[in-house]
Amino acid sequence: MASVKPEAEASKRAENVAETERKTMTPWEQHSAVISLPRFDYNAPSALLHRCQSGFLITCTIKREKSATKEAIFILEKYVQYFSSSMTETLVISDENETSKRRKVSEDIDHISVGGERNTDEHAKETSLISTKSEAKVEKCSPISLVKLTRSGLLLFTFTKDISPDTVYIVKDIMQSLEARTLKSLAWCHRIFPIQATCSLNENDLQGVVSKLVLHFMKDKGNILSHPVKFAVGYNRRGMEDSSGANVILGRDKCFSIVAAAVKGVVSDVIVDLKSPELCVLVELLPVSGLPPGSSVVGVSVLSNNLVTTKPRLCIKALTSDAKAKS
Repeated sequence: MASVKPEAEASKRAENVAETERKTMTPWEQHSAVISLPRFDYNAPSALLHRCQSGFLITCTIKREKSATKEAIFILEKYVQYFSSSMTETLVISDENETSKRRKVSEDIDHISVGGERNTDEHAKETSLISTKSEAKVEKCSPISLVKLTRSGLLLFTFTKDISPDTVYIVKDIMQSLEARTLKSLAWCHRIFPIQATCSLNENDLQGVVSKLVLHFMKDKGNILSHPVKFAVGYNRRGMEDSSGANVILGRDKCFSIVAAAVKGVVSDVIVDLKSPELCVLVELLPVSGLPPGSSVVGVSVLSNNLVTTKPRLCIKALTSDAKAKS
């Protein structure tokens, strides 16, 4: 009988340690069971060089890219599900069930790893098969790809060639949801730049993309513009010019000149206004991993002033007012 008490105390201590570990799990580990981390699309570099794509460039906390990826997927999930419906009829019907299955399987796995119960080869094999099938189906049906980058604190999602969503509307809706508090404040994602189109960083491609997007912007009756139209250009290279041999194709001044010429080619009555622009052309150099030497790709968007901030530089608005968002 004397040996029962020490064993009971040891068991209790083990339970307390397990509970403490569960409470101190990193944010990524806490919800990794519910949202699976997608694989990088290694065909992306070639695709970005050869065809125009849309997507999102997201800034996030450095060394929290995995947590930010899961957070971004959670935010974009309802939009991705909508576009997935045009790719497969079965996804819409089964998506909710598949998500529930993944959540249940993940909870079971967490329970096993923490409590040490039901830890059998048969159960592990069963949950592994369900999880693998579920993730494979989601990957196969998903219209959005995660692109590997060479810079920390950045995420790049692109849509497949058959999908052309209104990325500006999506970001605007996310911002409005955060302001209305119908969407919980984000912990890891700081800014979401809506990429309307990508192109190689050369004069002809950039001029063509900007002209097309400016024309689309001017045709949108929802944009209230004065005469002359006030515009500004933002070009973010994210330190790529500091890399040896990087971005020697097109410098900052040349980029501004090309974009300004494209804008004036579509709208004759325009002036540059850096403080209160109505038409904002943002060009983001995308640090895509795996591009051939000497090649560069940019993401371009033409935005209204309610989606941007001009200080300290022209860029997309932050999703949070926290100081961390100054990325």
